[in-house]
Amino acid sequence: MSLNRVHTTDTDQSAEYSAELSVQVPRDNEAARIREVTVVRSGCLPRSVRITFTPDSLERLYQSYFRRQRQENLLVLGMFAAFFNSFIIIMCSVVYTGDKLAMVVVAAVGLAADIVLYLLCWLQKLPASAVLRGAVPYILWLMVTVHVLCYMALNYQKFPQGSDSAGWQAFFIFSSFLTLPLNLVALVLLSALSSGIHTLVLGVTVAQQFEDDQQGPMLVRQLFANMMLYLCAAIVGVMSFYMADRKYRTAFLEARQSLEVKLTLEDQSTQQEDLLLSILPKHIADEMLQGMKNEANQKDVQQQQQFNTMYMYRHENVSILFADIVGFTQLSSACSAQELVKLLNELFARFDKLAAQYHQLRIKILGDCYYCICGLPDFREDHAACSIMMGLAMVEAISYVREMTKTEVDMRVGVHTGTVLGGVLGQKRWQFDVWSTDVTVANKMESGGIPGRVHISQTTRDSLHGEFDLEPGNGGERCEYLLEKGIETYLVLVPKRTANGLSRKTPGNLTNRNSNQLINTTATNGNAASHQSTPTGSKLERSHIVEEQVISRRLQQELLERETQQIMKDHQINPISLRFLDEKLEERFSSEKERRSGAAFCCCMIVLLFITAMEVFIDPLLVVNYVTLAVGQVLLLILTVCSLAAIFPRLFSKRLVAFSVWIDRTRWARNTWAMASIFVLTMAVIADMLSCAPPSLRLFNSTSGPMLEALGDRGCAENPKHYSFMAVMSLIATTMLVQISHLIKLCLMVLVVTATGAVNIYSWRDLYDLYDYVRFTSYRTSVVPSKYLMTMMIIVMMIGFYFFARHLEQQSRKLFLWKIGVHDQKEKVFEMRRWNEALVTNMLPEHVAKHFLGTKMRDEELYSQSYDEIGVMFASIPNFSDFYTEESINNGGLECLRILNEIISDFDSLLDRDEFRCITKIKTIGSTYMAASGLTPESNTNGYCSRKLVDQSRIEHWQHLADLADFALAMKVTLNNLNKQSFNNFMLRIGLNKGGVLAGVIGARKPHYDIWGNTVNVASRMESTGVMGNIQVVEDCYDILKDYGFRFIRRGPIFVKGKGELLTFFMKGKDKPTSNGTQGTTALPHQVGDLP
Repeated sequence: MSLNRVHTTDTDQSAEYSAELSVQVPRDNEAARIREVTVVRSGCLPRSVRITFTPDSLERLYQSYFRRQRQENLLVLGMFAAFFNSFIIIMCSVVYTGDKLAMVVVAAVGLAADIVLYLLCWLQKLPASAVLRGAVPYILWLMVTVHVLCYMALNYQKFPQGSDSAGWQAFFIFSSFLTLPLNLVALVLLSALSSGIHTLVLGVTVAQQFEDDQQGPMLVRQLFANMMLYLCAAIVGVMSFYMADRKYRTAFLEARQSLEVKLTLEDQSTQQEDLLLSILPKHIADEMLQGMKNEANQKDVQQQQQFNTMYMYRHENVSILFADIVGFTQLSSACSAQELVKLLNELFARFDKLAAQYHQLRIKILGDCYYCICGLPDFREDHAACSIMMGLAMVEAISYVREMTKTEVDMRVGVHTGTVLGGVLGQKRWQFDVWSTDVTVANKMESGGIPGRVHISQTTRDSLHGEFDLEPGNGGERCEYLLEKGIETYLVLVPKRTANGLSRKTPGNLTNRNSNQLINTTATNGNAASHQSTPTGSKLERSHIVEEQVISRRLQQELLERETQQIMKDHQINPISLRFLDEKLEERFSSEKERRSGAAFCCCMIVLLFITAMEVFIDPLLVVNYVTLAVGQVLLLILTVCSLAAIFPRLFSKRLVAFSVWIDRTRWARNTWAMASIFVLTMAVIADMLSCAPPSLRLFNSTSGPMLEALGDRGCAENPKHYSFMAVMSLIATTMLVQISHLIKLCLMVLVVTATGAVNIYSWRDLYDLYDYVRFTSYRTSVVPSKYLMTMMIIVMMIGFYFFARHLEQQSRKLFLWKIGVHDQKEKVFEMRRWNEALVTNMLPEHVAKHFLGTKMRDEELYSQSYDEIGVMFASIPNFSDFYTEESINNGGLECLRILNEIISDFDSLLDRDEFRCITKIKTIGSTYMAASGLTPESNTNGYCSRKLVDQSRIEHWQHLADLADFALAMKVTLNNLNKQSFNNFMLRIGLNKGGVLAGVIGARKPHYDIWGNTVNVASRMESTGVMGNIQVVEDCYDILKDYGFRFIRRGPIFVKGKGELLTFFMKGKDKPTSNGTQGTTALPHQVGDLP
C-alpha cells in the first residue's frame, strides 16, 4: 500500500485528486495549519479505482455520508422500475389478448410495489432500523431483477429469442450503479449475478424451442452479444460510480473544510472577544468595532466630522476602588526587574480573579497601583459592598506575599462612590479609563488610607445597608485634599454578614494553590517570552486523536444539518431550466472546472468499442462496422484528448492545455464538445444500421404452414433488436456527460431516439416486418410490431435518463452552493482576522499581539522582553485639570473630555507618519501621554539590526531617540495648532530619558502592556519636575541628541526623588539639516527656529 498526503501539490497524474481533496485552513497570522487527510491507494489496482481515507473512522464517516447522499437516488431507480412496468402494461393493452393477462397482472403488482417503495423513500418513512434500512437497496434490486425475468418469461413464452429483454437488462445494470447506495464491490457482484441469471434463463428457455442443432451457433452469438451489452453497461456503470465517488469525496472534504473554517471562525471570534473584552467593556467594544467597520465602508465620513469619534458614557452610582502596594520599593529592591514583573503578573492575575468573583471591572494597572469599578456597565444594588469585599480580599491576598517574601509589603485600599465618565480616548492603544471628580476622590481615599485597611468615604457608607462594621477613618489627617473637601472617611472592620448572597470567601483557594510561584522568583525570563513546557510525543498524539474525534463528531453533525437544509429554496432558480436567476451566481456555476469530463468522454469510446464487439457477434461480415469503429474512435479520441489535457497538463503541449481549459470554462464550448461526441457515436450506430441490407428470401411450405427462408447471411435480419440496443448504449453515454445542462442532454437524447426511431420505423420497416413474420407467423397480429416496440423502449429509457439528468443537475447545483458557502465562510475568517488584527494592534504593539493571538496561555503566564537602549517620553497637559469642570454646560464634563480626545487623537495621528514608525505609544494616564522608541523591529537596535553594534555609527545607533525627540516637538506644534482652532491655551510639559527597560504584559487573561525600570521612573520625573512649554532631558540624552542638530539650554541641577540631584537641559528646537545632516524630519513645521 502506498500513502499519499493529499495536501501536497503533485504535478503528475495525481494532480487532479490532490487539487480537489486538499484541505488547508489558515489558523493564525504566521502560518497555515493543515489538517492532513491520508489517502490509501491499493497497489494492485489502478490508483483511480480504489481510494480510501485514513483513519478508518474518517472512511466510515464518509461511507455513511455517501450512502445517505445516494439514498435520494433510490427514488430514481424506483421511478425507472415504475416506467418499466408501465411500459409493459401499455404495450400489452394496445393489442390485448387473453394470454397476456398474467403479464399484465404481474406488471400491475410490480408497479404498485414500485409506487409504494417510491412513496416510502420520498416521504422518508423507511424503517428506522439500520439493518432494515440497509436492506432496502437489495430489496429494490431484487424487485427490478424479478420484473425483468418475469417480462422475459411471460411476454415471450411462446416465441423466445436470444435478444428478449436484453436491452432492459443492460438498462437496469447501468441504473444500479447510478442509484443504489452500496459500495462498488456489492454493485459489481449484484450486476454479475443478475446478468448471469438472465443469460442462463434466456439461454435455457430458447434452447428448449430448437427443432435442430443449426440454431445453436446463432443462439451462442446472440448470448455473447448480450454479454457485450451487459459488460459495457457494467464498465460504464463502474465509471459512473467512480465519478460520483470522486464528486462526493470532494464534497465531503469540502464539508470537512467548511467545519474547520467554522471552528477557525469560532476560535478567532472567541479569541478576539476575549482579548477585546479583557481590555474594554462589551458595550464600548461593540460600538468601536462597528465604528471601525463603518469607517471602512464610508471612508469619507470621518473626514467630514468636526470631531474624532469618542466612545464615552456617563455612569452614576458606581463604586471606585484604588489599591496601592505599600512597601513596593523595598520589594523591588529585593528582586531583579524580571522577577518583579513576574511577581506583579502573578499577583495581579489573582486580583483579576477576585475582580471576577466580586463583580468588578478592572480599569487599569498603573505601576504597582490597581484600580477597578463595580456597577459598570451593568448597575448593581450592592456595588459598594462588592467593592469593599474586593478590597478585603486584596488585603488578605497580599498577606501571603508578605509572609513568603519576608518583606513589609501591604495593600492600601480606598473606595469612593459616585459618578464617572467611562470610555476610550484617542485612536491608538485603546484602554478603558474613567474620569470625574469622584475618581480623584477615590484616588485620594487610597493615598490617605492605612496599610492593611479598606478606607471608604461617606457616600460609600451611605450606599451600604449595614453589611460591615466601620470605625472613623480620619482621612483628612493624612490627606490635605480630603481635609479641604470636608470628606468624612471610615475604616472597614470585619464583615458582620453576607450581602445579597455575596459570600465572604477567603482567597486562600486563589493564593495557596500556586503560592510557591510568589516566592520562587529567582529564575528570570531573560530576553524572551516565557517558555511553555513542551508536551511529550505521546501527549501530542493523544491530543491529536482527541482533536480528530471532536472533528469527526462535529463533521457528522454538520453533514446531517447540511442535508436537512433546503439550500436550493434559499436561491431563486428557474423551475424548468434549473438556472439560477442570479446571473452572477449562474456564471460562476457555469465556469466551474469539472475534472471528470475526460472520464465522461472516455465512456463514449468504451461504448463505441463494445457495440462494435456486439455487432461482430451478430454480423461479423458487416464491413461498415469496422470502418465506423476506426473513424469513430479516432474522432472520439481527439475530443477526449482535448478534454484530458487540462487535467494532465504535463503530458500535453501548452497550447492544447490552454485550449482544454478554455473548453472547460466556456459553456457553449462544452456543449459543442458534448454534442460532437454524441453525434459521432450516434452516426456510427446509424451508419451500421443503414448498411445492413435485408437478405433474399425463399417461400416454402412446411408442416406448420408457409415459411420464409433467407438466402445468405441473416445477421441483421434475425437480430434487428440488437441495433436498437446500440441506441440504449448511446443514451447511457449521453447520461455520463458532466457539466452539461439537463436540457442539452435532453436534446442529445432526442437526437439519438429520433435517428434510431426513424431507421426502425422507416428504413427498417420491411426488415422488422420480416422479423415479426418469421418469429410470430400468425400470432404477429396479437403483438405490437417490433419496430414500434423497440422505438417505445428507447423513448421510455430516454424519459428515465432525462429525469435522472435533471436530478443529477439539482445535486450538482446543491453541491456548488455548499461549496460557495465554504468560500463565504473563508471570507468571513479572513475578514474576522483583519478586524482582529486592527483591534489588537490598537491595544498591543504588533510584535506583542502576535504572542497572544493564536496561542492559548494560562492566566498567570508571563510575556516579557528586556531592552538595553530605549527612549521613553512622558508628555502631560498640566493646565487641563483647570479646564476640566463637571458643570451642566459641559454636559457633566463630557465636552471637556471631547477636547482631550481631539488632542490625544491628533497626537496618535502623528504616529502614522513614516518618520515616526520607530515610536510606540504605551498608554495615556489622564491627560498624560506616554510613548517609547526602540521597541519595534524598525528601530534598528536592541538586537533588531542585522549589523553588529560595533559596525554602527553613533548617529545611526540612536536614530530612534532622535525620532522620539522629533515626535515631542511635533506634539508641541500639533497642540499649538489645536489651541488656535479651539481658542484654548493648553501647554505640554515633556520629559525624555533613555536607557534599559523591561517591557512586558501583566496578566494573560487581561493583558496590560507596559514598560518598567529606572529609565521609566527618571523619564516620569523629568516630566513632573519640568516646566510647562518645555522638554526636559537628562545629561545623557543631551549628549546624544545634540549631535542630531537639537538645540538645548542648560537648566542646571534639580532634585529628583530617589535619584538626588540630576543635571538637566531644556530642548528648544532643532536646526535645519545640512548636506551631511541626519536622516528624516526635514518637513516638520517646528524646524524654523526656537520654540517658546
